Amino acid sequence: MSAVGHEINLDHSHDHDHHDKGNFFTKYVFSLDHKMIAKQYLITGIIMGIIGIAMSLLFRMQIAWPEESFTVFKWLLGDKMAPDGVMRNDAYLALVTMHGTIMVFFVLTAGLSGTFSNLLIPLQIGARDMASGFLNMLSYWLFFISAVLMIISLFVEGGPASSGWTVYPPLSALPQAIPGSGMGMTLWLVSMAIFIASSLMGSLNYVATVINLRTKGMSMTRLPLTVWALFVTAIIGIVSFPVLLSAALLLLFDRSFGTSFFLSDIYLAGEVLHYQGGSPVLYEHLFWFLGHPEVYIVILPAMGITSEVIACNARKPIFGYRAMIASILGIAFLSTIVWGHHMFVSGMNPFLGSVFTFTTLLIAIPSAVKAFNYITTIWSGNIQMNPSMLFCIGFVSTFITGGLTGIILGDSTLDINVHDTYFVIAHFHLVMGISALYGMFAGIYHWFPKLFGRMMNKNLGYIHFWVTAVCAYGVFFPMHFIGLAGLPRRYYSNTAFPLFDEFYDVNVLITVFALIGSAFQLVFLWNFFVSIFYGKKATQNPWRGNTLEWTTPVEHIHGNWPGELPVVYRWPYDYSKPGLPEDYAPQNMPYMEGEEQLNH
Repeated sequence: MSAVGHEINLDHSHDHDHHDKGNFFTKYVFSLDHKMIAKQYLITGIIMGIIGIAMSLLFRMQIAWPEESFTVFKWLLGDKMAPDGVMRNDAYLALVTMHGTIMVFFVLTAGLSGTFSNLLIPLQIGARDMASGFLNMLSYWLFFISAVLMIISLFVEGGPASSGWTVYPPLSALPQAIPGSGMGMTLWLVSMAIFIASSLMGSLNYVATVINLRTKGMSMTRLPLTVWALFVTAIIGIVSFPVLLSAALLLLFDRSFGTSFFLSDIYLAGEVLHYQGGSPVLYEHLFWFLGHPEVYIVILPAMGITSEVIACNARKPIFGYRAMIASILGIAFLSTIVWGHHMFVSGMNPFLGSVFTFTTLLIAIPSAVKAFNYITTIWSGNIQMNPSMLFCIGFVSTFITGGLTGIILGDSTLDINVHDTYFVIAHFHLVMGISALYGMFAGIYHWFPKLFGRMMNKNLGYIHFWVTAVCAYGVFFPMHFIGLAGLPRRYYSNTAFPLFDEFYDVNVLITVFALIGSAFQLVFLWNFFVSIFYGKKATQNPWRGNTLEWTTPVEHIHGNWPGELPVVYRWPYDYSKPGLPEDYAPQNMPYMEGEEQLNH
């Protein structure tokens, strides 16, 4: 595929002076510059992450010390949700629901993909900006509005949505079902509809930019793996997010207009409701058709970041570049045909279950290709052990350990035994939550100089990594064992079941690790926000990387490059190549006389 759009916007190379003279609102609030929009996504995602993690600490304290009185409960939840500092059961369900929603969509999807797609795609393909700056700005502000609506739902009468982050009917379809089925649930659905519109606008923009605005010489096989991952992530989002939008709209119809898409033969307090003909399993199909690709919408950007950071810090070419691209494409395709493994206990035909088992286990092949290629790239490398590299190594570790348990959950016979237990919590938090967060942290540490022109404190980064790594395994490793023993998830308290008394101490241990690990995220927050203003000033290419973003000036200009766009001559992973004066060769460096030209 050839780069045909490289001349677009070449005549804008002088426009950056005009843009930089804009007022505060056009420069920092309603900015059209992809770099500023990336910062907006990142800081909004960090704020939502603080809220989501705080919620998890509250319900972890409830599980560890059930029905204890805590002043923090009374202070944060109020007398209605925590009378005398004792958490109510519906408050617990609301916290679990909102924690899952915020972390999956507003932190891991928008905070990770939104930040790094905006920052890296134009810079790494040699473009002035996104294909549509206005659409880019609009996608962020729709994301911001959806986040605000989700937070507002915490304060409405009846409380926020309480039916789990998957919002299964009938709890989500009947406003009178439980306290959290009222206005909070409606706001959840409206917020998600706006979020999906934002995601689709962003994804279409990313795809158009990669296809049309690559600079001269930037063929598809010279793209960094970060761009490949973000490009394919955007395609998955375009395919799967509209299905969740349809599910949300049909749920709103059932709630507000008396339709029966997801409801049938409902009895409420002995009263026969008029709904008939619908099926809650239909909603499960619609939700998980997005829900499982969502796992890869979250994890693929982290994989792309990891590929780039590992190659740069191992000072070696990435192992199996084309195999890595093939694995990204394989994961993208397979992720759309495995959604049924979330529904093995829904009463589906056993033959259909075996089909989904086969496709689910098949996805282990491209995932293993990536893991082996990461390990092979690190092997015998001249490793620069900075915080971003440590988080990438942590990513490989958690992706492998979390992925191994996916083999159990992907088998319909084995899954039935551990479905809806803490084993599932442990699996998807390791393979999706922690791995994606590690990728996000690696990206922040690596591209912070490009975002803010300064360096983060390396020693604080080391502290952040090691405490986070120990506590992450301390939280989720024990969950595998209590899950295998049958402890169900989403229970407000296990004290009513003597069978589970022996797990009390394990839950206390998990909660202590969670409290310590979350407290040390304050180290990251301090490092991040202080470094923006007081960090050591960055050089143009502090990591000696090959990709095009390190050829732009440290000071941001609207248009990225002050003169002509760079011309690309080589692939992005010419590290430690024999015969070159340095151990790296930027993509815009012409081949030297007699230098071997790799077929990229």
